[in-house]
Amino acid sequence: MQLSDLKWTDVAALDKNTPVIVPVAALEQHGHHLPLFTDSLLLGEVVRRTLTRTSSPVLVAPLLWLGNSDHHLDFAGTLSAAPRVYLDLLSGVVENFLMHGFKRIVFVNGHGGNDVPGKQALFEVRQRHRDRADLLLLFATYWHLAPAAHVCHPDLKQPEMGHACEWETSMILRLAPDLVGDYRAAAPVPFGNAFLPGFRAWITRDRTVPGHIGCPHEASVEKGESLFECFSTACAEFVDRVAKWDGKSWEG
Repeated sequence: MQLSDLKWTDVAALDKNTPVIVPVAALEQHGHHLPLFTDSLLLGEVVRRTLTRTSSPVLVAPLLWLGNSDHHLDFAGTLSAAPRVYLDLLSGVVENFLMHGFKRIVFVNGHGGNDVPGKQALFEVRQRHRDRADLLLLFATYWHLAPAAHVCHPDLKQPEMGHACEWETSMILRLAPDLVGDYRAAAPVPFGNAFLPGFRAWITRDRTVPGHIGCPHEASVEKGESLFECFSTACAEFVDRVAKWDGKSWEG
């Protein structure tokens, strides 16, 4: 069910144990060859396919296209909600759904920069409602739901998601090939180790001149379809776990 298609009376009548999916993505630079709306386009397709695979009724909010993309602001066209603004935005969305009686709220994420503020937003909301044991507040980035995605197609070269990389370029080639520029001319940009296992604070220009990270020249339509199938299947399995939660236990 799409929230945007319903009347308020329809929403009021819903079972409040219905999982609520809030897709969160971004509008930001994706190298010389992919559109600014890449993250939102890809997440929208993953969610669309997820709904055809889940066995449970689900309420889906409109995709939030404005994300936390401050690290990309050196590249023209990027729009961003600053981290603390974004945290408050997500917190407010959750509080709205809680006020309407819903208990199982899942942010499905399609942009890496949303990860930290998204999790912090849910952490803070949970503290404000610490007297309740019936809440399930979750944040899940779609490619993290499928840790074996790198083997979903035998010719995939990258071991993980990058940025405007083999994976994202392949999926946009599958979804909207007319929006893809000359990805074959894009030289590989290595991921680097960034002082692992520690975390190094970074902005995008620390890591890449053209804007992409990874190997876009390795992309193909067939790889894109395999990745979409892998991610949407994993997302549907996750949503079904949310729907089947017993309403009280830690495990799910």
